[in-house]
Amino acid sequence: MLRTKTIKFWYRIHKWTSLVCTAFLLMLCLTGLPLIFYHEIEHLLGNAVEAPALPEGTPMAPVDDVIEAGERLYPDEFVQFVSWDPDEPDIVYLSLAASPAASPENNRLLVVDARTAEVLGEPVLQGSLMFTLYRLHVDMFAGLAGKLFLGLMGLLFVVAIISGVVVYGPFMRRLEFGTVRSDRSRRVRWLDLHNLLGIVTLTWALVVGGTGVINTWADLVIQLWRSDQLAAMVEPYRDAPPLEGLGSLDRAIATARDAAPGMVPSFVAFPGSLFASNHHYAVFMRGETPLTERLLKPALVDAQTGQLTDARDMPWYVTALLVSQPLHFGDYGGMPMKIIWALLDIVTIIVLGSGLYLWVARRKTSVETRIAEIERGEAKPLATVSREAS
Repeated sequence: MLRTKTIKFWYRIHKWTSLVCTAFLLMLCLTGLPLIFYHEIEHLLGNAVEAPALPEGTPMAPVDDVIEAGERLYPDEFVQFVSWDPDEPDIVYLSLAASPAASPENNRLLVVDARTAEVLGEPVLQGSLMFTLYRLHVDMFAGLAGKLFLGLMGLLFVVAIISGVVVYGPFMRRLEFGTVRSDRSRRVRWLDLHNLLGIVTLTWALVVGGTGVINTWADLVIQLWRSDQLAAMVEPYRDAPPLEGLGSLDRAIATARDAAPGMVPSFVAFPGSLFASNHHYAVFMRGETPLTERLLKPALVDAQTGQLTDARDMPWYVTALLVSQPLHFGDYGGMPMKIIWALLDIVTIIVLGSGLYLWVARRKTSVETRIAEIERGEAKPLATVSREAS
């Protein structure tokens, strides 16, 4: 009796958590599928800016020259971030804003040749197909509130997965694993397929669901890091006078390299921007292997003197975010892993869609059909169903 009540409890948990989150999970799976191939689709659509072919071994231009190229093109704007993509070593990205402390949401992005310091293009992000899909997937164009709401849906999804496993266990004692009763009604066939595909994708769904929830907390994690580690690192400059000018970024990067041997720059935040203080270049260094290139170590360099102020490993909560972001989209293993992620995403769409179908079909099932299913052992007694409904 106790076991029956326990199964009923988990069945209700599974049903209602699934019903609440399924529509949003379907939207996330549908928008997430093309986002797995974001870079490839951008190249296919002709929106990506590529560096021209130059003789092998062409030296890199000073980063200061790259900065100057962007400032010449837009003299009234300010460089907030300089970044490098591990997959595109011949390109430097400049992010410009109306002021040093402006929100980066509406920044201008310039693509600059790292070897010649020539501006190659200015990708249009706002309004593009992939940008629209990205915003729908990340926050539904609702900012932090949208992210936190999707995070809640992700938590419900994780609960639905766990409760589904609890419900699925006793059910499968009566059937061999992978059984799809093709000789039964359509609803029973879809039930078996729903259960089978759900178990097959169990681990992947938990990983993607869990990392997705962590990603929705990104803004909060950054705020925590700014008030925690970054505040401690810049404490000696609390009463320092305003900067009179910016020193060489090349010198700051060289200083950061000395402070983090075996690592290379990932991006640089300029003084006044979101990831830096009012007096420092924040040079974020990364590893050079597929497993470490997502892990960052900030080195704060005095923007006038070029001297190192502090360099620390990121706290655990930032590391968790950095690891979860590429894992969510399958960015660790190149194209083979992306294909696997896409296939599992499609299977999850089938699981979610079949779950909705089963709920609708169950509600439409007539009393006569329910009686026939009970006689064949495919459904619970009507008295039990009535008690559950009440």
